[in-house]
Amino acid sequence: MGMFSFIKEAGEKLFGRGEAKAAQEAATAAPTPENVAALSKTAGAAIATYINSQGLRVDGLQVSFDAPSGTVTVAGVAPDQATKEKVVLCCGNVANVSAVTDLMTVSDSSPESQMYVVKSGDTLSKISNECYGTANKYTQIFEANRPMLSSPDKIYPGQVLRIPPEA
Repeated sequence: MGMFSFIKEAGEKLFGRGEAKAAQEAATAAPTPENVAALSKTAGAAIATYINSQGLRVDGLQVSFDAPSGTVTVAGVAPDQATKEKVVLCCGNVANVSAVTDLMTVSDSSPESQMYVVKSGDTLSKISNECYGTANKYTQIFEANRPMLSSPDKIYPGQVLRIPPEA
């Protein structure tokens, strides 16, 4: 369990379409408690849909979003530590999310990964060299962040990546 901070302006733009966009526009135009609650509900549902679209399976997955604070709370039972960490990153690497409260547990525990915030000019090779002492392990970082990363060349400043323990 823990609280993780993210850069609110960086990440997937999940709230800019469909019901989430309509709820966001309504909450911005008239920030009534009802509109803010509707935004929170639709944003939480959009994040849960995103997690499922990444093929990450969590028993009893529950995702809620608090629009005023930009905080996602995620709960459920992940099959392993890697899945748990990927779910937290899916929640946090979304535009308008500033923090994730992780209430998940794992069925099969293993060592935790460290988290790395991408800086301007970073590449996976540069990050690998900094974290592992060799640029050649960039594929390990790429694989640890799939399916959220579609290419080793598509990282952006502010994105948070999993850096697994050395294999």
